Amino acid sequence: MTDIKAAWAAMGGDPALVSRVSTVARQGALEARLPVRELARACVGACALAAAELGARRAGLSGVPGVRVDDGAVATAFVSERHLLIDGRAPVTFAPLSRFWRTADGWVRTHANYPHHRARLLGALKLPEDASVEDVAGVLAERSALEVETTVYGAGGLAVALRTAEEWAAHPQGVAVAGRPLVERERLDTARARVLPPLDGDPLLPASGLRVLDLTRVIAGPVATRTLALLGADVLRVDAPQLPEAPDAHADTGCGKRSTRLDLGTAADRRTFEELLARADVVVTGYRPGALDRFGLSPEDLIVRRSGLIVAQLSAWGAYGPWGDRRGFDSLAQVATGIAAIEGSLERPGALPAQALDHGTGYLLAAAVLRALTEQMEQGYSLALRLALARTAAWLTTGGGERGGAAGTAYESERGRTAHESRGTAYNQPDAWLVETDSGIGRLRHALSPVSFAGGPANWARPPGRWGTDPARWA
Repeated sequence: MTDIKAAWAAMGGDPALVSRVSTVARQGALEARLPVRELARACVGACALAAAELGARRAGLSGVPGVRVDDGAVATAFVSERHLLIDGRAPVTFAPLSRFWRTADGWVRTHANYPHHRARLLGALKLPEDASVEDVAGVLAERSALEVETTVYGAGGLAVALRTAEEWAAHPQGVAVAGRPLVERERLDTARARVLPPLDGDPLLPASGLRVLDLTRVIAGPVATRTLALLGADVLRVDAPQLPEAPDAHADTGCGKRSTRLDLGTAADRRTFEELLARADVVVTGYRPGALDRFGLSPEDLIVRRSGLIVAQLSAWGAYGPWGDRRGFDSLAQVATGIAAIEGSLERPGALPAQALDHGTGYLLAAAVLRALTEQMEQGYSLALRLALARTAAWLTTGGGERGGAAGTAYESERGRTAHESRGTAYNQPDAWLVETDSGIGRLRHALSPVSFAGGPANWARPPGRWGTDPARWA
């Protein structure tokens, strides 16, 4: 079931603690054919419970603080990129060539938000750099969806053919994904138990004093590290200078964090990175599987240099199966796994009311890190955590907790509930969960975090700054 119990079990949490979670249900929040609202509640609830558990442990509390999951806060945060305003300006979230296209036998979806992805797409289709939407549509209309998928991926671009949930369940990658846990957790060594200083003060910040190296991009990974920053962690995002980020995307997910640029291919920047790593507690990565291995950034290589580290890896398709080395995004995962067909049809595909795979997996990843920290205080060990958008999609479409079930069945009737659920007013306006903040990039309107527990923080301690402009050092 896509409920808090299943999410908490995937973290290895004590099932008795689920009773600490209460839900405010609101009609109209994240409505869809699939149980998106329930999945979102579960991911946020598991994250807040993991934060409350760690905070109680560090503060010496006799019990875990109560957790409150409000559908309004969750629904607003799951589309935070749509609510963002920068000096009154709304950001552009999708480029013109990132969309569904009719093919000769169906549909394909492309992703071309970044210049290098656009260039690879057009190159694969043998179109000039200034090709229009109409030019691309004309070429794709003459080809099969699978041919486009194969050709574009072969050129390093991003395109996925529309599949039903049943087709994905029979696909080798779908089979590989369904056979994995929602959250993969692996002990890598026998490091001693982690000693964290006790906490006091208001608000309670469970991740206070912890250092997080953020090597992620786009939504899911940055949502996870944004959440760890909310909870008190010193989060430093590190990007390659030759791979620029969209400023609006950074404004949405950069709350509470600092951002720097390092070229790991140069000796000087590599030394700086190793100095950061030597004092890091957590490393979060969100690049294509294997992409960082050449820099010695696999979990196994990292713990050789920093025993006791938690390494959390996020990917689109999982680091296994025939698609294990492919890039991907939420919009593409929805198309491949049958979600777009369920929410629409084979005649006209649809989409979830939010990029719920990105946001949901981001909160699951943050929850997994927080639970790992609590376990380390008791047992030690370096830990590798692995999550994938496609695995979260399997959880959504099948209702499977730890293992996927039969595609296209469980979602029709499953409606997971927490132990305590109350009915709030309908979700009509997000204003109650939006705030305005001055920042170095302008006046921001942004969504508040939905992660809430008694005594915890209500907002980030600092707004986002300009991408890549902070010093490469810990605070």
